[in-house]
Amino acid sequence: MPKIKMPRSSPSLDMTPMVDLAFLLVTFFMLTSKFRAQEPVVVDPPSSSSQILLPENVMLITIDTAGRVFFDLTGKDIRRNMLQNVATKYKVTFTEQQYQRFAVMGTFGMPVVELPAYINADEKKRTLIDKTATGIPIDSLNNQLSDWVQEGYNAAERDNMAKFPDGKAPKDKRVRYAIKADGMTNYTKVKKVIDIFRERQIFQFNLITNLKGAGPAKG
Repeated sequence: MPKIKMPRSSPSLDMTPMVDLAFLLVTFFMLTSKFRAQEPVVVDPPSSSSQILLPENVMLITIDTAGRVFFDLTGKDIRRNMLQNVATKYKVTFTEQQYQRFAVMGTFGMPVVELPAYINADEKKRTLIDKTATGIPIDSLNNQLSDWVQEGYNAAERDNMAKFPDGKAPKDKRVRYAIKADGMTNYTKVKKVIDIFRERQIFQFNLITNLKGAGPAKG
């Protein structure tokens, strides 16, 4: 009896589920991604061979070539709590909306009294303000950076106590401290910031550098 030959046909593959999966992945990354806030000043740190990456929770002090000092601290609740305490100390009034906007802002560099107008400004106007900003005062008679560091530290500790009642927050959840200075910055300015950390009993901090051969930092 002769063999029955089955007709040959090209295999087909339904790609619809793959397309659905691709859109789901794109949607997931769009909803979970964190956009990096634009920094008000761009600095080119010196090079080193260190490859240690900073965690997300960082108090960052940035110093540009002119010696201007800028401050940043991650964490919405921490930033709000910090601003409330600094505002009380310097008798500067902020509205509820200003507290909310400050909580999601990034780096800033001006005296406390100028902050309300800076917070109210749109992104374009802030960029113009950043170009002429004097930086956070670090003079011995008006050392506002020292107060920002102290209140930032206090706010971070209170946040840890609220989340971890035993006070033992995991190492990756605790705030790290870092200084990012341009390679051409006068060292006396960097030393002044280091001295402020030491005065506030902060003895462990990182100096941000470029990886050798990696090119200049983008800010």
